[in-house]
Amino acid sequence: MLSSEFYLAQFNSPIVECSMRIISLNCNGIRSAYSKGLYRWLGRQRADIVCLQETKAQIGVLDTAIKSPRGWHTFFMDAVKPGYSGVAVFSRKKPDGARYGVGNEKFDCEGRYLQLDFGSLSVASIYLPSGSSGEVRQEIKFDFLDFYMPLLKQQRKGCREYVICGDWNIAHKEIDLKNWRANQKNSGFLPRERAWMDELFGSAGYLDGFRVVNEEPDQYTWWSNRGKSWDKNVGWRLDYQVVTPKVAEKIKGASIYKRKRFSDHAPLTIDYELDFHDFT
Repeated sequence: MLSSEFYLAQFNSPIVECSMRIISLNCNGIRSAYSKGLYRWLGRQRADIVCLQETKAQIGVLDTAIKSPRGWHTFFMDAVKPGYSGVAVFSRKKPDGARYGVGNEKFDCEGRYLQLDFGSLSVASIYLPSGSSGEVRQEIKFDFLDFYMPLLKQQRKGCREYVICGDWNIAHKEIDLKNWRANQKNSGFLPRERAWMDELFGSAGYLDGFRVVNEEPDQYTWWSNRGKSWDKNVGWRLDYQVVTPKVAEKIKGASIYKRKRFSDHAPLTIDYELDFHDFT
């Protein structure tokens, strides 16, 4: 059971003008983030949907308070490998259905994509592979990008609207990381990765939800644990809510929460002037 502190906080939060609030966070271990107060913080946010990445735990080993918090419908896509990757989506509203994976076993066994459908709206949690550990993983990352782009384009041919939240493990532009000159040969800011993001926000037909309303520099969502990166705000913006144009038109505000740390990433919150009934 969740503590009464968490449950009561859901109803003591200030009223917000938006109709739909979506939060995304790479929690770098859901049990670790829980122990650092993530769920208590979430209880005060009045979010409608929460997308988590890098849960690092099979649902079978999670305590009830973590896997089934009161007031939420929870869905998990775990990696086969224990303590690795994994994504989750929590929703106040029961979805019409859920899609687990992108349809490629090579990637789906790593628990990288989970999508909930609400009428004609799909909200997904995604965790793209990282290539920072070496050439082998970088090639797997490129393989994922090559596989995923046609799928993204195919989705735009339908009638559905999308909010794809998560850790995309790529800083798109120079403004999206502090030391861009020194990182041009490093995974996460390679020319091929950045070109893929250009395509995503170009011919593929999606928008970077955060940049729709915030074009300021020094807006980061991940900081290395080395060299006091957090204290100096030497970070990368790796976390996005990637949205279709009609959804982008309804964005009213976006924020990156930094007052408390639950992970080496920070929660990204975007408010939409939308309601689930808009998609029935």
